[in-house]
Amino acid sequence: MTKDPRDPKGLIREAYLIDGITAAECRSIFLDWALGVPVEKDTQAQVRALLLDYAEQPNDHPMTQTLLAALHDAPPPRRRGGRAGRLGTES
Repeated sequence: MTKDPRDPKGLIREAYLIDGITAAECRSIFLDWALGVPVEKDTQAQVRALLLDYAEQPNDHPMTQTLLAALHDAPPPRRRGGRAGRLGTES
């Protein structure tokens, strides 16, 4: 079997092979995969390519849903430190 340059550890491939895998497990696997993407690579382009690679998988598979969610931009962090953060008040 040849190594996929987008999934060199085979994490995404293995996730699709695990019967009954949960969404939480897929998110954990995805995080491990994402941490291994080289900085110079466009992560979203890699995710789009993986979705094409696994297009035959059901759209409701937890890994497919995780990959689709990864294409959405994350909202900016809203955490506040100090007293305002502990009290949950915004100014």
